[in-house]
Amino acid sequence: MSAASSSAPKAGSSSQANEPKADDIERLLSREATAFQREIEVERILKAFKLNPYEMLDISEEATPEEIKKKYRQLSLFIHPDKTSHPRAPEAFDLLKKAESELSDKTKREELDAVINQARAVLLKTLGLPTTAGDDDPKLKSLTPPWRQQLLAKSKEFLIDEEVRRRKAVKMNLANEGLEARKKEEEVNAKKRKAEDDARWEENREERVGSWRNFTAGSKKKKKSKVAVLG
Repeated sequence: MSAASSSAPKAGSSSQANEPKADDIERLLSREATAFQREIEVERILKAFKLNPYEMLDISEEATPEEIKKKYRQLSLFIHPDKTSHPRAPEAFDLLKKAESELSDKTKREELDAVINQARAVLLKTLGLPTTAGDDDPKLKSLTPPWRQQLLAKSKEFLIDEEVRRRKAVKMNLANEGLEARKKEEEVNAKKRKAEDDARWEENREERVGSWRNFTAGSKKKKKSKVAVLG
C-alpha cells in the first residue's frame, strides 16, 4: 500500500508542469513590448516633418557624420520590415534612408543647417536671448513648451518657406525653358517655311520665265501691228 501510494502521481503535478515558467512569461512580455515599440517608432517616423532629416532620425543638428550613420543603422534595423508587422514599415524604412542620404550630402546638409540656424536665431531673439545661446542655457531648459519642440516648430516654418521658394524657382525656370523652347521652335518653323517658299519659287521659275517670254512676245506683235496700221 505504501508502494502504491509512492508510485501515484501527486495531485496537481501535471498541471504545474504545463504552466509557463516565469522566465518564459518575461521573454514573451519582452517580445510584445519590443514589437509595440517598433510600431511606435514607425509611427513617429511617418509623422515626422519630411523636410527635416534631423527630425526624421531624431538626432541633434550638432551630430557628427559618424553619429548620424550610427543612428540610421540603429533605427533602420529596429523598424526593418522583416522585424515588424506594421503595414507602413517599408515606407518608414525608405524615409530613414532618404534622411540619412540628405545629411550625408555635404552641400544639402549645409543648406539645411543654414535654414535651421536662421530659424534658431529668430526664435532666440523672440525669447530675448542672444543668438549665441547654446542648448544648455538655463533659460532654454526651463521653457514651456520645451526649447527643442519650439525649435522644431520654427524650423518647420522656415523650411516650408524655403521649399515654396524653391518650387517657385523651379516652376519659373521650367516656364523660361518652355518659352525658350517655343522661340526656338518658332525660329525653326520660320526657317522651314522660308526654305519651302524658296523651293516653290525655284520650282515655278521656268513657268515664270515662260510667262514673261510670252508676255514680251505679245507686246512686240502689238507694236508691229500698230506700225502697219499707221503705214
